[in-house]
Amino acid sequence: MRHVGYLRRDRPLWVAVILLSLLAGAHYAAAKPASVLATWSKVIGTSPTTPTLQVVVNPMLRPGSPISHRAFQALHRLKANFVRFVPWLPYPQLAVAELKPPADGKTYWNFKLIDPMVQDFMRATAGHPVIMNFSTIPEWMFQTPKPVTWPANPNQVVWNYEQGTKLRVSLKTLANYYARLVSWYTRGGFRDEYGHWHKSPYHYHFAWWEVLNEVDFEHHMNVQEYTRWYDAITAAIHKVSPQTKFVGLALASTSVGIWKPADLAWFRYFLNPRNHAHGTPLNMISYHFYASPAPTNKPATWPHIFFAQANEFLGEVRQIQVIRKKLSPQTQTDVDEMGSILPFDTAPKLVRPIPNMYWNLSGAMYAYLFAHLARQGIQIAGESQLIGYPSQFPSVSMVNWTTGVPNARFRVLQLLRDNFGPGDKIIATRASAPGIFAQAFITPVGVRKILLVNERNSPVVLKIPHAKASMLQWVDQHTAQHPPARRTLAHNSLHLGGLGVAVITLAGKR
Repeated sequence: MRHVGYLRRDRPLWVAVILLSLLAGAHYAAAKPASVLATWSKVIGTSPTTPTLQVVVNPMLRPGSPISHRAFQALHRLKANFVRFVPWLPYPQLAVAELKPPADGKTYWNFKLIDPMVQDFMRATAGHPVIMNFSTIPEWMFQTPKPVTWPANPNQVVWNYEQGTKLRVSLKTLANYYARLVSWYTRGGFRDEYGHWHKSPYHYHFAWWEVLNEVDFEHHMNVQEYTRWYDAITAAIHKVSPQTKFVGLALASTSVGIWKPADLAWFRYFLNPRNHAHGTPLNMISYHFYASPAPTNKPATWPHIFFAQANEFLGEVRQIQVIRKKLSPQTQTDVDEMGSILPFDTAPKLVRPIPNMYWNLSGAMYAYLFAHLARQGIQIAGESQLIGYPSQFPSVSMVNWTTGVPNARFRVLQLLRDNFGPGDKIIATRASAPGIFAQAFITPVGVRKILLVNERNSPVVLKIPHAKASMLQWVDQHTAQHPPARRTLAHNSLHLGGLGVAVITLAGKR
């Protein structure tokens, strides 16, 4: 999640893109039906990509919340791999296990408020690998003008807990904090700074651990400093959880509007094994993308803005992939925060109502990105985030924050999760009209499927050869928060609603 106060630079090019897209959309709305053609004999690649999501800790996840049970139930039913779990800085008591420094033989380790959410998360994702990221470092480890405080109410949001930029403790102390935290959840406890044993009931398996979050903004780190921290933290965690693999970077600057070409230096330095301590694993890197309109942009322009920004981000991905393949080709990639953020998203109350079409737009953009990231060889495509609400990025939520019922963003992920995954063959596919995205796949067992995304907020008729008698599943503004609808096609054509996402499963196998 981008930090409060991140600024988006103006992009005049988007104005031209919007105007051209509006003109093209008006033309094709009156034109003949668009056609989609998959050349099933032409395989252009194999998808390594898993669609998934992130779960960011906030009070609505706590036991007793009116929506936590339903939200975790939806997560459980999704059966997704590589779900990212992130206790984060706005709620220090829910994210930091040692809020006070040890002193005079006494320590202040406290998991009382954190454990219940970890338990619920691990139950909901049981049987599936997870990515854990306790991203918030205790502030007493940093040099600050005075001790940093936090609200007595653990549910009160606070945006100034994170203040320091330079450690006041040794790097070993920081690394050992994370080793003890991991040991609490994986080895039944740990010995504290004074040698006292703290017993826990947990022996979870953490398949992946991501080291910190958005380090290009949080604590204003540079890549050399972060690399030293990454090496120390992974070495310490490896001693207590030797099977855990690691994710590095989690950069925010890859979001359009704050991206600069100079940011590629992070990847050039971090992905070079020579810059790491001997034996440090470079299993995976991660970075983020959020589309975002300006406060003055009207909702009618949002589809064109979002997809223009998505395309710009995909250009950044191509540049990063070139660096990764050259320096550390075995390192995988997780784009573990993808979504959209509307203006004023951290205000205590909604400044403007969120139009219903927004949830389908954000979901359609995610489906579009998923397919393009599969083409580029990205291993994980993570949608952000399970629960948001006023003061805590409501426009990023994948469930209704008053009922816990999944919204259209979640339903699009469900549609992708049920139909696509690593090992699918990527087929050469084209659509005859702008604003319609199509990508065909053949699953490992030979089932032919076509993903369709309507980038415009207007319906379209699509003609698809041999689609008659095929199964159609879709999410649109009519299905809304309901599970993906389905029906058997009676013809070689279909109607795709504005900002709709659909999957056709063709009859018979290839």
